[in-house]
Amino acid sequence: MRIYKNLSGNSDVAAFETGADYIIVRFKEGEFREFTYDYAKAGYFAVETMKHLAMGGKGLGTYINTHMRDKYSKAA
Repeated sequence: MRIYKNLSGNSDVAAFETGADYIIVRFKEGEFREFTYDYAKAGYFAVETMKHLAMGGKGLGTYINTHMRDKYSKAA
């Protein structure tokens, strides 16, 4: 996993991992801390947007909370 840069300074996202058709996002706290979003459940555009935000280090947590709350394929 790569550490999320958290350029805004107030994100709950701690780290992420990307693959060809998915992103795994690890949060700092919560009952389930890792969520997998993939093309099949979340859609191509959303996963690619999350990858872009993750690499940029800003906006990923907000995007997930606003658009992706229940669109994960796996929670661990």
